[in-house]
Amino acid sequence: VQLAESGGGLVQAGGSLRLSCAASGRTFSGYNMGWFRHTPGKEYEFVAALAWRGDGTTYYSDSVAGRFTISGDNAKDTVYLQMDSLKPEDTAIYSCAAIHVSKGYYALRGYHGYDYWGQGTQVTVSS
Repeated sequence: VQLAESGGGLVQAGGSLRLSCAASGRTFSGYNMGWFRHTPGKEYEFVAALAWRGDGTTYYSDSVAGRFTISGDNAKDTVYLQMDSLKPEDTAIYSCAAIHVSKGYYALRGYHGYDYWGQGTQVTVSS
């Protein structure tokens, strides 16, 4: 599975961006999806996850709940992260990742459980 993010950029505080994560390569059907973010020198932080190969449950970190929305388009093998009411502290490199469904829902929030990663897209929120 190859994952490619797009949609990052520079936005003012209070603005919105929508990130996309397109999958290619081997079948994507057995994987759930997550978004993580990181800044240089810091660990990856869980942002959101979508159990789209299960019951469609979505998961969010406390810092983005109510502002970000994760969704997926099965026909396009693409996952989205709609980010609204952006804050300067949301500035980071955002990466999507795929995790095999056999690892269960508990693993969705954990960085180490994911099997495939995109290269990331920079999001910068100015104050």
